[in-house]
Amino acid sequence: MGAIEVRDLRKEFKAYSSRSGLKGAFRDLLTRNYKVIPAVNDISFSVKQGEMVGYIGENGAGKSTTIKMLTGILEPTSGSVTVNNMNPHRERERFVQTIGVVFGQRSQLWWDIAVQESFRLLKKVYKVSDEDYNNHMELVIKTLDIGPLLDKPVRKLSLGQRMRCELAAALIHNPPLLFLDEPTIGLDVLVKLKIREFLKEINEKYNTTILLTTHDLTDIEALCERVIMLDEGQIIYDGALKSLKEKWGEGKEIQFQFLEPAELKTLEEATSGLQVKWEVDEKKQVFTAFTEDNEETISQVIAKTVMAFRIKDVNIDETSTEEIIRNIYEKGMV
Repeated sequence: MGAIEVRDLRKEFKAYSSRSGLKGAFRDLLTRNYKVIPAVNDISFSVKQGEMVGYIGENGAGKSTTIKMLTGILEPTSGSVTVNNMNPHRERERFVQTIGVVFGQRSQLWWDIAVQESFRLLKKVYKVSDEDYNNHMELVIKTLDIGPLLDKPVRKLSLGQRMRCELAAALIHNPPLLFLDEPTIGLDVLVKLKIREFLKEINEKYNTTILLTTHDLTDIEALCERVIMLDEGQIIYDGALKSLKEKWGEGKEIQFQFLEPAELKTLEEATSGLQVKWEVDEKKQVFTAFTEDNEETISQVIAKTVMAFRIKDVNIDETSTEEIIRNIYEKGMV
């Protein structure tokens, strides 16, 4: 059996509505109007031990609800969940000894005490022996470069420092399965790189299974070979990231930088009649044309753009994973 086995998993919530007027308020005291909303709608998937899987979707797609059921925080309305050969909700005490969880916007460290004191408390909670703690945490502390932070109260840490300590805290008992929900949210590039390298290392060294939920697709590309895409509570894709790119990433991105101020409207007018969509990065002043992978079309886009503006630099890339996934959500799996 795999690390995670999910079959026909469903979670429904009741959404209550209030009646209007004073009479309606009195009626609400006796009976409430509500409708049942499925947040997760009969999904099935499995994750093998040692896999690193990206679990992605737009806000409200059901990602966090799924994670909460997989970690035993929520009980499913129907269906079955088996994680590490246990029912997360019914075998709660034994189950939590086998998982690590990092939520990007929630802390498991105590705010006013030193980081190492939090670690010692968690060591006792998870009943980790001194020998196991020292052998394992020496590597974790060194790799995440948090040695100088151990004597500092959590409240004095920057966001990047705290997230590295949160990750270390989740691994004190060296769990075989790690759930990461937006672990790099708000972090700078260098901290993100350090965390990614660390996750690769523990996956290789301990065969740790990792389920990663994030909006930062560079995290997914750096760590995961497989992605599960969720939309409105249902799985719309489960497979290799490489296959997703090959099947839906048929277009090209042409990035332009100009020697003079440019406007999106002017570029759209200059390339009207061609199969092209323009976007602009205002901060970097980079204009990107998304077009089909056709030599004639690409040549025409570049030619008409050159006629409209003087070019400082031009670069042609494959369509990014972010653009592919955005197109799937906008247009569907066609």
